[in-house]
Amino acid sequence: MIEILAVLSASAAAGMRIALPLLVIGLLSTELWGQIPLLANIPPRLVIGVLVSWSLFELLASKQVLARRFLQITQLLFSPLVGYIMGAGVALALATDETPAWLIWLLGIIGGLFAFVLQLVMLGWSYRHPHLPLWVIFAQDILCVALVLFAIDAPHQGGLIAMLLLWLAIRTSQGWRRWYLAQADSPRSRHPRRHKRDPD
Repeated sequence: MIEILAVLSASAAAGMRIALPLLVIGLLSTELWGQIPLLANIPPRLVIGVLVSWSLFELLASKQVLARRFLQITQLLFSPLVGYIMGAGVALALATDETPAWLIWLLGIIGGLFAFVLQLVMLGWSYRHPHLPLWVIFAQDILCVALVLFAIDAPHQGGLIAMLLLWLAIRTSQGWRRWYLAQADSPRSRHPRRHKRDPD
């Protein structure tokens, strides 16, 4: 149970940023990168250099509207991979000698899917509300780092926060669906876009 909560916490961080959580978890445990198959064959200096550069870009680009669009598409594409790396990495860190290898893979896949879902919801929020206040984006950066720390030191709290984010994502998607269907003149229309009154 603790492993699942830790994986959800780490994957939720990957659902907000892609380089920053990898950088934080790597700095907390430098040996962790060597245990992950996707990063084990890359020189650590190169990994750190790329992650530091991309993390700075994430922190700066997320504060500007035009650069945020490019960043969000990139994060959406890479979030399943980073979610898998974060999930499998945390699962490996908490695994014992009796933990089967298939469970590590399964937790990594769950982490990738969870990160992808959160990125989809965040992308939808950015299109519905393109001018988010800066304090919301700063809070997102802080929550991303906090979720990584929780995954290592306090998986119960981190898992609860991650499940709360999942609940918000589900509620948001349901609300968007109701709003989308309400755009049609006829509630029974199978093609709401044909009679939309308001733009997306």
